[in-house]
Amino acid sequence: MGSGITFQSSVMFLTLSVVVIAMGGVLAWTACVRSRFRSSVVWLEGVRVALVALAVFLLNQPEFVYQVDPMRRPTVMILGDDSLSMDTADVVNEWMPEQTRRDAIRDLMDPQTWDRLSGDADVVVAAFASGTENDRTDIDAALASAIKGYPSLLAVVLASDGDWNSGVAPVERATQFRMQQIPIFTVPVGSTERLPDVELLRFDVPALGVANKMVRIPFSVESSLAQDQIAVAKLTASDGTEVTHEFTIEAMGQTDNVIQWEAKQAGDFTLTLTLPMHPQERIASNNQLTMPISIPEERLKVLVVETRPRWEYRYLRNALSRDPGIEVSCLLFHPGLSKTGGGNRDYIASFPASLTELSQYDVVFLGDVGLGDDQLSEAQCRLLKGLVERQASGLVFIPGIAGNTLSLVDSPLGDLLPVVLDASQPMGWGSRASSHFALTELGRHSLLTRLADNDDENARVWSDLPGFQWYAPIVRAKAGAEVLAVHEDASNEYGRTPLVVTRPQGAGKVLLMGTDGAWRWRRGVEDLYHYRFWGQVVRWMAYQHSRSKGLYYAPEQPRMRQRVTLSTNRLDDDGNPLNAGEVSARIVAPSGNTQTVVLENTGGNWGAFHGAFTPREAGDYQVTLLFQTSDSRFETKIHVQDAMLERIGKPARPEVLAEIAKVSRGSVLPADELDAILDVVKEISIPTPQARRVQIWSHPLVAILLIGLLGLFWTARKRVGLM
Repeated sequence: MGSGITFQSSVMFLTLSVVVIAMGGVLAWTACVRSRFRSSVVWLEGVRVALVALAVFLLNQPEFVYQVDPMRRPTVMILGDDSLSMDTADVVNEWMPEQTRRDAIRDLMDPQTWDRLSGDADVVVAAFASGTENDRTDIDAALASAIKGYPSLLAVVLASDGDWNSGVAPVERATQFRMQQIPIFTVPVGSTERLPDVELLRFDVPALGVANKMVRIPFSVESSLAQDQIAVAKLTASDGTEVTHEFTIEAMGQTDNVIQWEAKQAGDFTLTLTLPMHPQERIASNNQLTMPISIPEERLKVLVVETRPRWEYRYLRNALSRDPGIEVSCLLFHPGLSKTGGGNRDYIASFPASLTELSQYDVVFLGDVGLGDDQLSEAQCRLLKGLVERQASGLVFIPGIAGNTLSLVDSPLGDLLPVVLDASQPMGWGSRASSHFALTELGRHSLLTRLADNDDENARVWSDLPGFQWYAPIVRAKAGAEVLAVHEDASNEYGRTPLVVTRPQGAGKVLLMGTDGAWRWRRGVEDLYHYRFWGQVVRWMAYQHSRSKGLYYAPEQPRMRQRVTLSTNRLDDDGNPLNAGEVSARIVAPSGNTQTVVLENTGGNWGAFHGAFTPREAGDYQVTLLFQTSDSRFETKIHVQDAMLERIGKPARPEVLAEIAKVSRGSVLPADELDAILDVVKEISIPTPQARRVQIWSHPLVAILLIGLLGLFWTARKRVGLM
């Protein structure tokens, strides 16, 4: 180990320093001669010269340099991408015409490949994005684990296709490597051009259907082929029935279409949509999707409450009563009637008097109804609120020109309204000219507002629907609400006026239709759009409550790593809520892993229990509800969709790896030149003595010494009478 003192200043500055010290010495000698070498003066001038010498010495920025032989063997880490995208077969070389990206780095990931470095460094070979995490690539996390886990890390070799899709940008981590002088050598693999492929992106099966009634199921296909293709999609149900649909797949883009299926009986079904392989297609694994659908035996029960039987009410009642999957009950608070109720068998005489009577309804429609002596009471509003929040029923508001809905703002139902109403305009806004709907971005993709087979056609249908001449005094949507359609023209400081608004509320859902002109949609097309829309609304809102005596969950189509809320309502044989006892859910994942979730009673007297879990796998989860106070149990199945960020066939991103190498002061190495990679890594893997520097000029002890000498000099001058 060698050592020594070095200076950071130039030769000229060093020469000047010597001159300054010499001048200080001459001045000190002169002072001593004048004092006839009095001992106190000689001693004082000696301190002065020492101070000058020390100051000049420090101004030259001296450093004490010594070398230390490394006591710990350095580590070279080999990181290999093991994500799903590495299965893309787009690596071409002279030995293997069609090689996957994973095969291209197989030799790099073999520990025996790095035996040449074993004498100079420890080599650690590790794969990232493996196992259950191979559906995403987090290069930043892989680099972070390397730099944190190995203090003597000398270099990193990173082999990947560069397609990171999780975590932060890896170039930020590369900056940390540069500051610690650890180079990253990147080995990119894969083609920058996408393989010829037809991929089934979406298969939007609704959670609920009706027996003997067609279910329209939208799906989306993405193609990277150069020409349009005619394909025949095949839908296969778990009961063996098959449906085919011929359509055209647009070249180099996304195609939206729809296929129809009809269940002949009630039950739980699994639907599989399959696209045929094209001769030019290179990937077969993404041409099929499977989704579940439930066809319940019981009919959905709907309650419609209105004051005067306006046109919107009449056509809504007809639409619901003619739906074979819906049992409708109507109640009129007509001011001209001596008592509430209605006419035929669809009507009930009064509002449900108890929780047990009201809880049978899956969806409640409130027309132009408010809080008052001859309409809803405060207690009835509380029952409706609890029905939605605790028992997962749906509530639909359809305001009218009488403005009764505004009186609900200060009632228990005020919190359920998904919009803010203008109190200064209770009767809303009307005009002689017709106005139209405009779908929002959410509305363009929502199953609730799906009136046509694809997004563009659906938007056109909504814009061409017969117009309305009145709309509610809506100011804006509340926080957490989803606006599906707005007024095409009317706006205020919050933007265009929302007209179709939904919001989850507790365990249930609410929807507001901001105009009473939907009945006009029948013009020229009869029930095509009007019946379809309200049928979709009822099924969308009733899905959770229809299962509330067992188990219902949200969202209806959960995906991996998405929080799933479990809810149940405990009822006795008479339909009354039970609040005592513990409820737990035993959840078995597709892999067989089991977990137990305890459901808490959050519904007070409503008997509502809630819990949650986060699925980490795709597939069918078996869920069993266990009740502490009884031997009864309930079993169901939850299908969790894939939410993988990784997709086979996507282009590689070598520019990402090139940037990592540049920032960390490494280099980009070719995957097919293994010897060259070994040589580059071996050059930096030989341990060399490390130089350590101690900056004397800024060391705290030197500063203390300088301050001490100055204090000593000042005190001495005062004692000898020079101050």
